[in-house]
Amino acid sequence: MSNTYQEAIENSNIVSKTDINGIITFVNDEFCKISGYSRDELMGQNHNIVRHPDALSSNFKTLWETILSKKSYKATVKNLSKNGHTVYLNTTITPILEDNGDIKEFIAIRYDVTKEFELQKKLEEKQKLLFWQSRMASLGQMLGNIAHQWRQPLTELNLTLFNIKKAHKNNDSEKINELYIESKEIILNMSNTIEDFTNFFNPQKDKKLFFIKDAIDESLAILKKVLEKENIKLSLVINSNKEVLGVSNELSQVIINLVQNSKDAFTIKDIKNRNIDIILQDEIIEQKNYVCIYIKDNALGVNSDCIDKIFEPYFTTKHKSQGTGLGLFMSKMIIEKSLNGTIKHENTEDGSIFTICIPLTLALEDNE
Repeated sequence: MSNTYQEAIENSNIVSKTDINGIITFVNDEFCKISGYSRDELMGQNHNIVRHPDALSSNFKTLWETILSKKSYKATVKNLSKNGHTVYLNTTITPILEDNGDIKEFIAIRYDVTKEFELQKKLEEKQKLLFWQSRMASLGQMLGNIAHQWRQPLTELNLTLFNIKKAHKNNDSEKINELYIESKEIILNMSNTIEDFTNFFNPQKDKKLFFIKDAIDESLAILKKVLEKENIKLSLVINSNKEVLGVSNELSQVIINLVQNSKDAFTIKDIKNRNIDIILQDEIIEQKNYVCIYIKDNALGVNSDCIDKIFEPYFTTKHKSQGTGLGLFMSKMIIEKSLNGTIKHENTEDGSIFTICIPLTLALEDNE
């Protein structure tokens, strides 16, 4: 390596050298600056003097296995400076060989990515907050749906109790027993409703194979009373019976949100003849196998000046008392992050259509 080339590297990067045992034999000024140690404090020390206590030992095992096999190692490494500050360094460690092929020393060239890493961390924390806020908004919707599901059986139970009292006055033991059994069935159904909603909000995160049809059915079971109350005619066409990898109740949450949005649009725009079509079918996109869900309504669509913003966090066309603007953002995150799929919106002649496409796993494709 020419002196000019070496100087260029040392002046623009964070450089260190160690012997074959990891003992520091050289550091440049940039290394001293970012580590907080003087050159005298570093020379002759093991390079783990700047190792962060949180760093995984398995990573260092991989590092040593790589460089001792005479290959370069590249990674973003978390280090700890003398004053206790954490720094993140994009690092390349390369073995320098003797003429006979033996390892002479190791040279490590790094550049500081701490600011970029911390910015990414802040973005992830913000995204987690958005997810949490959206979960709370979804919980509010679910409580409303439970109210719809329970209203009718509570009315029936109230009537049954009145009839039990009436039968008791008439000493009609057979009728009392019949009404008692009927009451137990009503209570059991109400209990099952709670079980359904509890399972829906179970914070399971392990990805598993599940049938998309089952996720749709779960969504529509939760929405049944809302659809009836709002006089919405829902058409369901199932042309696929494929499994995908992901979290079933998260997909159900997306479907519920899209149907709820259509329901709200019907109300806001005073649509009398209310229709929602859900179609599930297999598609081949760019020579890859997908399962796609199409959710279409006749609620007059989204205004052209808003159409590019609907997936942005906190954007909503509803009154602030009716929506948080997180539903579609959350839906997009679930489809993209949890299911590795895509979601898009288009206006139709009389409404909107949302298209969700989820890829089949390689294992599933091989079994077909």
